[in-house]
Amino acid sequence: MSFREKTAWVMALILIGGAIFYFDKVARLSQALGQTAPPVVGLVIAYVVVIVIASIIIMSVLAISAGKEADAPADEREKIIADKAGNWAGYVIAVAALGGLWHYAVNMDGNMLFHLIFLSLMLGQIAEYVFQIALYRRGV
Repeated sequence: MSFREKTAWVMALILIGGAIFYFDKVARLSQALGQTAPPVVGLVIAYVVVIVIASIIIMSVLAISAGKEADAPADEREKIIADKAGNWAGYVIAVAALGGLWHYAVNMDGNMLFHLIFLSLMLGQIAEYVFQIALYRRGV
């Protein structure tokens, strides 16, 4: 497994864990309020901080263990994989964001719109890493 594939696995897992953390808190707040919880800036900041700290620590350990491979520039295959995965992830963001907008048009719930758009951004980034993993496995 190449260094970049390992980083894709690690980042996908970190982002999935962060999304679970965020939406667990939103679900609990919503349940306590009896309606969709409004956006909480502190929770969004906590999500970002958790993702950044986990990424720095785990990616540093991974880079130290990989040595020269971590410093090597991306080869032609890795560039193609990153480009394709990023392109496809854009579609995930678009579809999820349009779903959020549709939900808003039907239900007029601005709080849910915020959370759905934030979810679309999370899903897009997770999808990019998942697509990279799939493309590495497929041998593109």
